Amino acid sequence: MKDTRWLVTGAGGMLGRDLCAMLAGAGENVTAAARTDLDITDPDAVRTAVRSHDVVVNCAAWTDVDGAEAAEKRATAVNGTGVRHLAAACAATGARLLHVSTDYVLPGDATEPYREFAPTGPVNAYGRSKLVGERAVAELLPEHGYTVRTAWLYGEHGPNFVSTMLRLATERDTLDVVDDQYGQPTWTYALARQLVALGRAAVSGRAPAGVYHGTASGSTTWCGLARAVYRLGGLDPDRVRPVGSSSFPRPARRPAYSVLGHDRWAAAGLAPLGDWHTMLAEALPLLGPRPVR
Repeated sequence: MKDTRWLVTGAGGMLGRDLCAMLAGAGENVTAAARTDLDITDPDAVRTAVRSHDVVVNCAAWTDVDGAEAAEKRATAVNGTGVRHLAAACAATGARLLHVSTDYVLPGDATEPYREFAPTGPVNAYGRSKLVGERAVAELLPEHGYTVRTAWLYGEHGPNFVSTMLRLATERDTLDVVDDQYGQPTWTYALARQLVALGRAAVSGRAPAGVYHGTASGSTTWCGLARAVYRLGGLDPDRVRPVGSSSFPRPARRPAYSVLGHDRWAAAGLAPLGDWHTMLAEALPLLGPRPVR
């Protein structure tokens, strides 16, 4: 049996770097394509890059949520049209596409975890741009396309909320953090491991195509996450003070409830990602300076 050949787009990002390192460490044949190596908005370049690969994991994205409000066309060129180019190239060669998407395609007004087939309804331009990409995967790759929605990512190789909290703990006595948005803090390393498992299951025919939710189990608020960071760092969590979203007005509206359900992993023979508390405790030593007690 021939080795599986992997292509990772967006390989220079926080998730892409973890994924490429994990694949290389496992002895997989992986091509790492950072943004400077591959512009996914260029269909000819995409066709050339996808050729000779069995699994494509798309970590490339426009990630500036607030910036997308003033540049929705540009955001959609990457998050929508670029994904369509990847899906078309995979359809032409028979490659499996694992496309990383977002909770922001959902309306954020639920009171219980969103199932994978819940109606979409983005509340901002970024979410709309990502939904265009999801629809392209479903349309062009009904049998070989996998959309993995994730949220609240943090990791070793890029700016993120957890690293920011670690830094601010060394600079400020108190910190005001939003306490009315709910989600699932997810470590990029754990998500990368899940994507590798899904890709292998897809190649072997064990994983049905469609939408999967790649977030940690459980849920919390941004304030709850910040307090957990302080607690794990041996600091007083009461230094983090809860405030409403109105205290931090942003150009893009944020969903109030971004908690996702994980039912479909069972269909692929895989367990969902673990609890966010356990994940954070394992990741924290890698993410920033140790706070001074």
